[in-house]
Amino acid sequence: MDNRPIGIFDSGIGGLTIAKELHRVLPNESMLYFGDTAHLPYGDKSPETIIGYSIAITDFLLKNNCKAILIACNSASSTAYDDVLKRVPEGMPVFNVIDPLISYISKRFHAEKVGVIGTRATIGSHVYLNRTREADPSIILVEKSTALLAAMIEEGFHDNDISQAVIQAYLEDSRFEGIKALVPACTHYPLIADEISTYFKHQVEIVDAPNIIAEQVKTALAEKNILGNSSEANLHFMVSDLTASFQKSAAIFFGEKVSLEEKRLVQ
Repeated sequence: MDNRPIGIFDSGIGGLTIAKELHRVLPNESMLYFGDTAHLPYGDKSPETIIGYSIAITDFLLKNNCKAILIACNSASSTAYDDVLKRVPEGMPVFNVIDPLISYISKRFHAEKVGVIGTRATIGSHVYLNRTREADPSIILVEKSTALLAAMIEEGFHDNDISQAVIQAYLEDSRFEGIKALVPACTHYPLIADEISTYFKHQVEIVDAPNIIAEQVKTALAEKNILGNSSEANLHFMVSDLTASFQKSAAIFFGEKVSLEEKRLVQ
């Protein structure tokens, strides 16, 4: 057993949806979450810049004795994963939010049509399209940038007429006709998963990204015999720029009141 914390980082607070599910699946694990709110969104940054931010945060998490690193950000996962992996001690688990989803859909939707929605940067990188083709060329994968959704959710517009109208405007795209599943490739989107499912009349599987990722982490830590068994897990949440808006949104994303601490990293 190993009661050191799991280090989690994101460009902002959206990754708290992953942290929330990880805490549900692994309630005895301590976590140190770092949201780089001073530099969001990563999707508008160059690969070199994203890598630089990711390495700085990784170094911070390592200094705080984390036993594993989870990159809870699609942009950083697609751009900086290999660099983070090189930065950590040999054998330390490093997770991203893309590979578990590719593995899931490739095993479950052979020769089927699958949709992916995400930010402009994530969709523009075609990371899901390219990796799905490598894993199972029989899958027909269609992508769409849904750039307004993340901002809409952060502003508190979900489960209302406004969110339903925006969701419909994006998903009525004819390319989504006949899909068996939809991958929400943004950590904000679990908050509107029910609304998306309702739009598809509950006939399309909305891939549960937080659960799939959390279960992968659980399995990997168990295999390495480093699961925690703390009776009082320590949940520590940090951001690089603290505002009242981030504090309010953090509670929405994590599902309960969250106390954020500001920590500016020197790069």
